[in-house]
Amino acid sequence: MFPETLIGICIALGIGLLIGAERERRNDRARRHAAGIRTFTVVALMGAVGMALGGPELLFLAVLLVGWGAVVAYQKTPAKEPGLTTEYALVLTCMLGGMAMREGMLAAGVGVVLALLLAARTRIHHFVSQVLTQRDLDDTLLFAAMALLALPLAPDRFMGPFDAINPRVLTQLMVMFMAVSAAGYVGIRWMGPRLGLAWVGFASGFVSSAATIYAMGQRARDDPSLLVPAATGAVGSSISTLIQMTLLIGLLQPGLLLTMAWPLLLGSGVSVLYGFVFYRKALRMSPHEALPSGDHAFDLKTALGLPLLLALVMVTSAGLNAWLGDAGLLAMAGISGLVDAHSIAASAASLLAAGKVETAQAMQLCLVGFTSNAVTKAVLAYRSGGVNFAKIIVPGQALAVAGMWLGYGWAR
Repeated sequence: MFPETLIGICIALGIGLLIGAERERRNDRARRHAAGIRTFTVVALMGAVGMALGGPELLFLAVLLVGWGAVVAYQKTPAKEPGLTTEYALVLTCMLGGMAMREGMLAAGVGVVLALLLAARTRIHHFVSQVLTQRDLDDTLLFAAMALLALPLAPDRFMGPFDAINPRVLTQLMVMFMAVSAAGYVGIRWMGPRLGLAWVGFASGFVSSAATIYAMGQRARDDPSLLVPAATGAVGSSISTLIQMTLLIGLLQPGLLLTMAWPLLLGSGVSVLYGFVFYRKALRMSPHEALPSGDHAFDLKTALGLPLLLALVMVTSAGLNAWLGDAGLLAMAGISGLVDAHSIAASAASLLAAGKVETAQAMQLCLVGFTSNAVTKAVLAYRSGGVNFAKIIVPGQALAVAGMWLGYGWAR
């Protein structure tokens, strides 16, 4: 018991010193004589000792005492320094000191976050007042409403025609599209269009390549000068799909990964080379050749269009499945792959591990699912970005599919 108590007190001490050091520097700059490093350290230790000796009741009394002291200090604050940040931070530091006695890692994490927020005061104020526009704020509130309200409330069950539609999955796709589109918007403003969209697309592809391609196509349609960077990001998301597929197969069935080495290497290789060509084109663009057009972080109508389109794909797939019955696993893989390529790869690896299919059949399932998923991406590229965007994305998808099947032929 003693070592745990000692560790909790040490964590509380570290929290008080960290937050107090930041406040001490702030006091020096602002010439304001309020709580500094000693006060914050004592308050954190007060919370820790209160929790150790008397439990939550004594901690509550300690917090009340600190709160009363913060009120007295605030009343003596000059009128030109009316902020309550230090006073609230003082009370929270006492609570974190008590929390450190039971949840040390969580208390330390919250303490670090608090210190970062206090230290980033100038940057945060500058970002909110000078960088963040009213349009950006509106988009942020809309995204928060979808992610924090609509997504948890969406039913997580299959319903509709053929029981093919899962509202939770479709809402997740919509939220993902909004997140990818917003990330691209931030990437443009942070790194510029030449690099921002490319790297955002690659990173977002690990979550949903289809949503990434749809978002990049919409951005290219809204601002034609962003066609090459947006297409680079879309191609990068397809590379992420192959990387993720490789990881999934390797985790579930390492033997299948060795067998599929050639298909995965050739498919990834041609995709990387194809993406590198457009990445070089994006780098050769002048920084002023493709400037952000000042549009929204995402378009709500387009965000609604993606789940509606994929819902149509799901219903069609389920209808074909009901019509085909047990005609074969390949047909099932092709139908399911229209929506997601990763699930087919995971299913094939699991079936092989269970001894229900042979290695050659598992490879075929993966390739058929990947091929049908490429068809979906081609349709999404045309639907969101138009002909010019599709002219770039479709050949990349075709080359990746051709490389996978060519590798399959060599592996046999």
